[in-house]
Amino acid sequence: MSASSWVRTSLTARGITFEMLRHPSAYTAQQMAAREHVSGRRVAKVVAALADGRPVELILPATRRVDLERVRQALGAEEARLASEEEMAKVFPDCEVGAIPPMRHWEGVPVLMDGSMPTDGDLVIVAGTHTDAIRLPFRDWYEMVNPQVVPISEDDGPTAGERDMRYALTPP
Repeated sequence: MSASSWVRTSLTARGITFEMLRHPSAYTAQQMAAREHVSGRRVAKVVAALADGRPVELILPATRRVDLERVRQALGAEEARLASEEEMAKVFPDCEVGAIPPMRHWEGVPVLMDGSMPTDGDLVIVAGTHTDAIRLPFRDWYEMVNPQVVPISEDDGPTAGERDMRYALTPP
């Protein structure tokens, strides 16, 4: 079963209404947001990490970056670090490296969601490949995944558009 197929099958089995999206290859969540013409705040990206050597799935808006110290504290771990591509491939073999859907993959792998995720309206998630995405209601996704909600990120700074706007409004 292809990566996007198991995601669709999981959603269909739970009776969740979703829209399948296809776009040119996108290797970052912000690229996917641009290709799908949605705000990066509406795109849930997954960051794979290891806490004391155990895998953790971190979910946050595409506009933010993980704060590993916050992750370490939230899990009560001695150490937290980003997973390497090789480690991601071992833990998440059912998807392309760097295209991990924000879903429960394994029993016992903690799923932490940053509290900055918008909880109203739709969410766009990667569907396991660099060309497939899914739009679905946040509430349906949240009830299915049931992540632990904790502050695990920091603002990634202004977007390119915000930087351009700020520059345009700043007198020379």
